[in-house]
Formats: sequence, structure tokens, C-alpha cells
Amino acid sequence: LTLIELLVVVTVLGVLLKVALPSYEQYVLRGHRGQARATLMQVGQWLERAATAQGTYPATAQIPADLLKVEGSRYTVTVLTTATTFVLTATPSGRQAADACGTFWLDHTGARSQVQVVGQAVPASADECWSR
Repeated sequence: LTLIELLVVVTVLGVLLKVALPSYEQYVLRGHRGQARATLMQVGQWLERAATAQGTYPATAQIPADLLKVEGSRYTVTVLTTATTFVLTATPSGRQAADACGTFWLDHTGARSQVQVVGQAVPASADECWSR
């Protein structure tokens, strides 16, 4: 193996890494985003079942802490409830904070949206962030 061949191999590997790494990072962000959305949906379903059984949504303190944990710990889920309403939010943290979809929220009517992260481009739509 000559020096020229070695330089060509190193250059090709560098180009491959430069192309593949950002795609991989986006894939990882999208995967954690899906876990946050799934957690919000599960908490929302739990709240609906509790409201059906009790006649009102339970107080925030009555929601099991384990239910609010997102696999991978890249999102923090918070709940705000009244007797007749709830709002769930999943706020990205750590490496996930770079995700352009930002904070997800879900309310008692089933409305889903997201709030963009400061300094990030505005996502095309809430549907795009909730479906990818």
C-alpha cells in the first residue's frame, strides 16, 4: 500500500462519514421523537380512562411518575390538568434539544402540535413533526 493509496482511502472514508453522520443523527432524533409522541398518547389515554371512571380528570399529582417517563430520557413530560381539561407537553433535553420539532403538546380535545426550538427553522407543519 503506497502513501497515495492510503490518502485516497482516508479521503473516501472522510467523505462517507461527512455524508452518513448527519443522516444517522437525524434518524436518531426522529426515533426519540417517536418515543415522546407515544408517551404523550399513552398518558392521554390513561387520563381519558381515569376521567371515564371518576367523572373528572385526575389531579397532576395523582398521575404515576413512571407513566411520564420517555424511553431514552431525551424528553421531559409534564401534565397540567383541571377537572375538565388536560395539556401534556414533551420538552426535548440534552442532545434532543437540537431537534427542529421542539416541544410536543397534546390536549384533552386530541389537538396535537409542537412549539419550535429557539434558533431552529420552523417545521413545515405539526403533521410533519407528529408523523415522522
